[in-house]
Amino acid sequence: MLAPKLAPQDELKYKLLGSFLDFTRYFYKIRTGRKFELSQPTSRESHYVTVSKALTQCHRGEIPNLGINIPPRYGKTELLIHFVAWCLARNAACNFIYVSYSHTLATKQTATVREIVSMPEYRRLFGVDLADDTQAKDNFATTAGGSVYAVGAGGSITGRGAGIANLKDFGGAIIIDDIIKPQDALSDTIRDSRNDWYKNTLLSRLNNRNTPIIFIGQRVHEDDLAGNLQLDFDGRNWQWLILQALDHLNHALMPTLHTTEELQMMAKKMPYEFASQYQQNPQKPGGSVYQREWFVLLDIIPSMLITFITCDTAETDKTYNDATVFSFWGLYKITQHGIDSDLYGLHCIDCNEMRVQPKDLQSEFLAFFAECSRFPVKPKQAYIEKKSTGTTMFSVLQSMRALAIIAIERDGTSKTARFLQAQPFVAAHQVSITRGARHEKLVLDHMEKITANNTHRHDDIADTMADAISLAFIDKTILGFVAPSEQVTYQSVYRHKKPINFGGFE
Repeated sequence: MLAPKLAPQDELKYKLLGSFLDFTRYFYKIRTGRKFELSQPTSRESHYVTVSKALTQCHRGEIPNLGINIPPRYGKTELLIHFVAWCLARNAACNFIYVSYSHTLATKQTATVREIVSMPEYRRLFGVDLADDTQAKDNFATTAGGSVYAVGAGGSITGRGAGIANLKDFGGAIIIDDIIKPQDALSDTIRDSRNDWYKNTLLSRLNNRNTPIIFIGQRVHEDDLAGNLQLDFDGRNWQWLILQALDHLNHALMPTLHTTEELQMMAKKMPYEFASQYQQNPQKPGGSVYQREWFVLLDIIPSMLITFITCDTAETDKTYNDATVFSFWGLYKITQHGIDSDLYGLHCIDCNEMRVQPKDLQSEFLAFFAECSRFPVKPKQAYIEKKSTGTTMFSVLQSMRALAIIAIERDGTSKTARFLQAQPFVAAHQVSITRGARHEKLVLDHMEKITANNTHRHDDIADTMADAISLAFIDKTILGFVAPSEQVTYQSVYRHKKPINFGGFE
């Protein structure tokens, strides 16, 4: 028996309730009088479709917490506004907290939500009414008990909550839409205040442990909230959708707004803004100390004269913020077309970055040392800076018989100065790494973010590399452990104007 045919209004209602994107296109046209045009990138689906799918999955409970990094002016807020209205159409009891970097901006967005919910067509289709006693643009409720509340980052949220207590299904969300302005992102004080406000205030506003948080916005700094959330500093289960304006094939995400040529010009003229806001990969202003192409990628690990370990331990026990790094290095003679040169090369054999409690440092180091000891030339020395957590680890490990634990004593030289002292040796292509090694991307991504004005977020790997370069090339401490017959006369790298050809390794 065939099901009875639905009335046109009911057919439209269920169509819109069943598709968030159809809902958005329908009410956008009513509200603005314009058609909601989908982007048409090459070789991938419209980002509107991609974002709509992710938001729908979050509503279904398939994504516990959703993070979306997307370039500015790519329609993210328009989608979020309609998402809130769509959720209220499906359950008018949903409770939302809508956050932006200012109360004024958050109010602008919630006012548009209220405008949609107040439309006669919306009310006719879904039967949702606003409560008479709360109809402010930044604070309104439905007669079913739902609510939408706007708040600026850092503001008070007393008496407000997101979600519905004891409900297993979707009951609302905390929505974070641009929590910090790009021009404020370089301020440590403002960034820290936003991150602290999120942890100490916003997280307490969840009415239900299943209530999701939805973050959407462009990246503005390595230490912005999105960056910290991706490091799991709130302990919640996040799934991230990263949308770059220009993909690896140089296809534009939204060609009607930015063509490939325009984005490539942007990358040249404003590299920091482009990398952060458009590619979602923050690069620090001030110029990178180390260029990616300076590092030599070798298919075969060269024959080592000696190997050693350098360590940089965390400054604090804030594992979401400070990292400990163990790096394993080898010193070798550079050969060109099978002929020994008069220069040494420094090879990054392995690198391990971790965020662990101080009590676990010793066991983590011993595990790393055991792995390094499987290399044909076993490490005989490990260099550890005696600072903070490193002081304790140094004292404990001094009793080792198979490895000399040597303290790195600082002479007051700043990190920036140490990084710049190491720069010429990297630029002269004397530092190499194995192509395709598990740590290749980790090391190269890290090193190209190091800046001369110390505005990078983390420099733990760079610290271990600068120490290794100093030991091998500047102080030449490592040469003291190499047999005289294996040593060569050291020549300054400054005389080399062209890259060294490493093709002769056998």
